[in-house]
Amino acid sequence: MSQFDNTPILPGAALPGTNTGMTGSQTAVADSGLQGSMTGSDKTIVYKSEVMRQLMKMIDRVSPSTATVLVLGESGTGKELIAKAIHERSNRRNKPFVAINCGALRETLLESELFGHEKGSFTGAYTRKIGLAEAANGGTLFLDEIGELSPGIQSKLLRFIQEGEIFRVGGKDPIKVDIRLISATNRELDAEVGRGNFREDLYYRINTITVQSPPLRRRKEDIPLLVEYFLARGQNRILNRGRAMSEDAMKIVMRYDWPGNIRELQNVCERLQILADGHTIMPGDLPEHILNPEQKVTTDDYDATTTLYELEKRYILKALNYFDGNKTQAANALGITIKTLYNKLHEYGEFEKYAVHTKPKA
Repeated sequence: MSQFDNTPILPGAALPGTNTGMTGSQTAVADSGLQGSMTGSDKTIVYKSEVMRQLMKMIDRVSPSTATVLVLGESGTGKELIAKAIHERSNRRNKPFVAINCGALRETLLESELFGHEKGSFTGAYTRKIGLAEAANGGTLFLDEIGELSPGIQSKLLRFIQEGEIFRVGGKDPIKVDIRLISATNRELDAEVGRGNFREDLYYRINTITVQSPPLRRRKEDIPLLVEYFLARGQNRILNRGRAMSEDAMKIVMRYDWPGNIRELQNVCERLQILADGHTIMPGDLPEHILNPEQKVTTDDYDATTTLYELEKRYILKALNYFDGNKTQAANALGITIKTLYNKLHEYGEFEKYAVHTKPKA
């Protein structure tokens, strides 16, 4: 299987269940930042930057403990592979590593995936299902995008962490489960707690240790190593194009800030292996947004002094004037309900002006 035959953690994509992780021989190398669940054990951590050296020291220190770990970082920075690295350096390394993307499943399905269900517990539950928490018994359970959990699942997860037991959906008997919990999110959970979107008690339960996964723009000295890694192991290397990058092209790549982080870099490398004109990637082979990252899309009618509130108000009133005050037609054209339109008019102090409308346009 190819080095890149994995399932990316992308919005709306479910993550497969169990993983065996990496081999112990990879302790000296760093996670490439590749996202996803894998069945092989040949993924490595590629780095030479000081920020990654400090991260790996933190991982080595945290791994032997049983403490819960919260991995923070932007999307595409390799949070799951940090979790795998912690698992592989722990006493649970020979037990399962099970990962689930909490943001990819709706609440009812996520509860069944996480805790399992009994036969007949809901329509379509024809057999008993073992949940991922139970499947991870003795090992590590990784909850990616934990900030996306609904209040109901947050409550059940908190009980699971506190009591060390689960109830399958439709089940009455508690099931003891011994796992180490590692979570990850690209949200600011402390701010979510302040807004009431995330339980404070759960927040303190999951972040005994907090680990930061740095964005690629903070570890640019790793980019040449990562590019070499991706080009050497990409599944399109059989095309024998884009096998190396020229010095000039690398300088351009190094200047780019990579908002999509390592996931974006991997994607670009795969694209270059397909579209590059020759064996060596030249500046002309690079995508336009990397060649000209500071080129902004400008519009003549943009006014930096106008707020979104004022822009919305103007547009809604323009629609009403266009339809001679007919609120039903204006609402339909704006793609909002008549109730929302009424609320907006009250908010703008314009309701009385449009209380009566003239004959609708044909």
